[in-house]
Order: sequence, then structure tokens, then C-alpha cells
Amino acid sequence: MRDESAVRTKILVTGGAGYIGSHIVLELVQRDYDVVVYDNLSMGHREAVDSDATLIEGDLLDRSKLAEVFAKHRFDAVIHLASHTLVGESMEKPWLYLHDNVVAASHLLQEAVNHGVKRLILSSSSNLFGAPSRIPITESEQVIPGSPYGESKAIIERQLYWMDRLYGLRHCSLRYFNAAGAHPSGRIGEDHDPETHLIPRVLQVALQQRDHITIYGDDYDTDDGTCIRDYVHVMDLATAHISALEALTQNTSCSYNVGSGSGYSVRQVIEVAREVTGHSIPVVVSARRPGDPAKLVADGSAIKADFGWEPQYPELRQIIETAWNWHCAHPHGYRTSSAKDGR
Repeated sequence: MRDESAVRTKILVTGGAGYIGSHIVLELVQRDYDVVVYDNLSMGHREAVDSDATLIEGDLLDRSKLAEVFAKHRFDAVIHLASHTLVGESMEKPWLYLHDNVVAASHLLQEAVNHGVKRLILSSSSNLFGAPSRIPITESEQVIPGSPYGESKAIIERQLYWMDRLYGLRHCSLRYFNAAGAHPSGRIGEDHDPETHLIPRVLQVALQQRDHITIYGDDYDTDDGTCIRDYVHVMDLATAHISALEALTQNTSCSYNVGSGSGYSVRQVIEVAREVTGHSIPVVVSARRPGDPAKLVADGSAIKADFGWEPQYPELRQIIETAWNWHCAHPHGYRTSSAKDGR
């Protein structure tokens, strides 16, 4: 039973109604943190936010409202996930990323500094490494962003460097790879409109919501000609954020690559999805998409060594099984009538 008289650590989670954010919020709540979610709900879902967290609908570009939130709450730390996140879209609408993502983060950092916050975890991206010199990718890899989206994360990381140097805001940037899967309870999962991620798109074919899955290029320099990516379970990302948050009470600012350490090709993902779902999942091969590197796999040894973090769902089959359970129970995402408990 919770001791209501105890003072709990209060965390602000921007973008906490989104896919990754909602899983972090649930994990924080279950560990007895006091959680406030700030989200404009443009991509997130009110139903995804745990009922024990406080949801405030607002935009980081609205500086006055953000200032009110910081004035009302005394936050011990911030986890920043809210941003535009589509690599392809960023190539078509660069200022949505180079302006909005950067200005939103600037507002957040100014308010955090003004109100004495000393810890911040940034949701960064493997897209910082648009042209990696070697695979798997270590933290020493040169940052050469692969898109305006990646560039926006690189700029925010530089902002954090100066906030630490000038104001003592310790931070940890988690540069994670392909988030996938769903909470093992099936309460929350991935629901984007439009959906751009491979695994949910493949599962939509199995649910007969799509006729086929398109493979964008089968002539890459990989064993089966399709791109290889590192898929990391969303709950493993959630625990990585919390490990980083707790480590910052003692450690200096840092950056880590977060992934499973294993690479799977597009065809391998489809084949495992066929095994899990029992569906044939027809495939159509199309031309390559601009900017897609052949292989992206993380070297996650540093965060394991420093924080003791270990993926609990390291296998692709585990990831797809949890995603499939979510999509079967919520075939239309949070609009599905079975999602009645607001979680």
C-alpha cells in the first residue's frame, strides 16, 4: 500500500502519451514515481496514459503554458520525448524538425533551468549516425545525422551540453534504435496514424488491414538484400530511461546507444511475423527509399556496463509476439472498444 505521506520523486514526461512515452510512464508509476505528462496529443493518446499519472494537454511551443506547469509543480527531473519523429517527413518538411523540435526543446530547457531542475533524460536517435564507419555502432562513432530529424536531435544534444556547463543540468542522451513491441500485459502498445514502422505494418497485413507489405529495396549489401535494423523492445527502452534517470543522481552527463545488439533484415522480420501470426503476409518489392542505410545495429555494451541495464526481451520473436498480442486485442488501436479502462 502506498504511503501517501511520503514525498515521491516528481518526474515530468514530455510526449508521455506517445508510444514510447506511455510505456515509460507506466513503468515509472509502477515504481512509485509521481508522474506528470505534458503532451499535445497530436500523435499520442489520452487512453495510453496510466490513470495514476497526471496528464496536462499542452504544446512545448506554448512557452507561457509550459512556464505555468513548471511554476505549479516542483519537478525533480524531466524525461523529454515530445518531438516530430518521422525521418521521411523531415526530408520533405525540414523546418518542422529544424525549427519546431529545436525551439520546443529550447523552451523546455529554459524552464527546467529557471526552476532548478538538475536531471534530464533526452530521447535521442540512432539517426545521428547517418553514415556509420563500422557496425555495431559505438558511442565513439562520429555524429553525422542522416536527416533533418537526426540533425534536430544533434542540436538538442549540444544545447544540453551548454545547459550542463553553464547551469549544472545533468543529462543523459539515449540514442536508441528501432523501438518495437508492446507492454506484455497488452494494456498499451503502438498506435500511429499513419503507421510508418515495419513491424506494425507487417502485423496489419496479418490482420487483413493491408493487402501486402512493401519491401523498399532488395539489392542492399546484406545476406538477403534487404535492410538490417536493430529492434529493441519498448519496455527495454523504458527501463533504460529509468536506469539513466537514477544513475544521474551520482553520475556526470552522458550519452548511450541503446539497442538489442542484434540485427535483423526486413525479410527476417516478415518471416518471424509469419510464424507468430500464422498468416502468409504477401510481399511486394519496390525501389529503395532515399537515405536508408543498409545496416544499423547498436553496440549497447557501454550502457550495460555502466548502468547494469539488460534487455529483458532480446529476441525478435518476443518483440513480435507482444506486438501481435496488442494488435489482436486492439485492431484499431486505442479506438478499439475493448480499451475501456483508459489505460
